[in-house]
Amino acid sequence: MTDTHTTTTVPQPPAGRPDGPVLPQLGLRGVLGVWAAAALPMGLLAWVVAPAVADRLDGPGALARATVLALVAGLAWQFVLVVVLVRREQETLRWAVVRDALWLRSPRNPRTGRRGGRMWWVVVPLIALAAAKDLVPKIPHDAGLDFFTFLGTDAGRDLLSGAWGWFAVLVAMCVLNTVVGEELLFRGYLLPRMAGVFGRYDWVANGVLFGLYHLHRWWAVPGLLLGTLTYALPARRYRSALVGIAVHSAQSVVLVALVLPAVLQG
Repeated sequence: MTDTHTTTTVPQPPAGRPDGPVLPQLGLRGVLGVWAAAALPMGLLAWVVAPAVADRLDGPGALARATVLALVAGLAWQFVLVVVLVRREQETLRWAVVRDALWLRSPRNPRTGRRGGRMWWVVVPLIALAAAKDLVPKIPHDAGLDFFTFLGTDAGRDLLSGAWGWFAVLVAMCVLNTVVGEELLFRGYLLPRMAGVFGRYDWVANGVLFGLYHLHRWWAVPGLLLGTLTYALPARRYRSALVGIAVHSAQSVVLVALVLPAVLQG
């Protein structure tokens, strides 16, 4: 699969301020191949596997429950995919190498080249902007497809009452979704390797691909395209996937905080 990479020159940090090794760039086929390896399994799990499993479940919200279980498996696959891709590219999984290969470093000041410290404050307004995506109207859809909509119903709250098993599933989904799944793949692996094809607009392409990847939640794609500004652009500007992980994880923290009281009522 050597044809998936190019040797195109990519934007580098200011002269005299080395910022880690130059990463190999993916060709267009490589970018779309990685995208498909993440998006297609999620769509298959949501629209084929989950309905088949739901037919065998009893109780309310069967499809929503089956879907969230299927998507947890899909997100776990994305972590495995990242590990395989980095191992193949770097020929090692030593932390020092993985950290640079996946941009798992503190945000970098684009003018001075310094990392961390006050640069972490950029996360605060980005979290607020990310929350704004919930204000974007969703495409009309069957509420039974969305597990989080189901949780807002009386049946959903009854399901969570004392259900530490379901709470563990939700926590696992949050971690896989915003830490070692979507963000690690899209901002950690793909984004640093897209400039060879898309140049300075790599972050735009990354954000669009991220939105369209949500075949399993197609009704939310318009709002998710805001990820171009809240996740992709900041990660590119500050050369740090940790920015996107932090912003995306804020949503997970809020979700867990909202769900926990219902679980404790059991």
